[in-house]
Amino acid sequence: MANDDLIEALVDADAVRYGEFELSHGGTSDYYVDKYLFETDPRCLRLIAEAFAEKLDGEKLGGVALGGVPLVAVTSVETDTPYVIARKKAKEYGTGNRIEGRLDEGEEVVVIEDIATTGQSAVDAAQAIEEAGAVVNRVLVVVDREEGGAENLEAHGYELDSLVTAEELLAAGE
Repeated sequence: MANDDLIEALVDADAVRYGEFELSHGGTSDYYVDKYLFETDPRCLRLIAEAFAEKLDGEKLGGVALGGVPLVAVTSVETDTPYVIARKKAKEYGTGNRIEGRLDEGEEVVVIEDIATTGQSAVDAAQAIEEAGAVVNRVLVVVDREEGGAENLEAHGYELDSLVTAEELLAAGE
């Protein structure tokens, strides 16, 4: 799959917005990548699943709740690979799980996330998956905003691999 196809699909889905936006980590930005617009668009989902599939090598998938769930689900179907979901915190009812799905001790998991800004939600998910007994080395994201996410993940022992950078996405939207 050509990177240009995915960038075009993200732009066509109006996933890039300009203005003043507050980000989840508390900072502000003059642009916003609206993950819900691309995560609810079938063309974007198909291209993302195909691109993620090219980067996988038999590892189990781990999706970060909430944004990573549609991405990990379509990638699971594309690759016929099982997945787990990492909640932000253990649920307070039912099983009380933080990790949903079947996870075996020592199993290698690749974390799938929508957007990396600071990378902290991916770090938290990877650590939760490791606490459940699995091994995490990599995080795959659709968009790297290039605002320290790769460095934060690396400091915690994880490699960041993105399909698109903010620079590429913003250049295409101009």
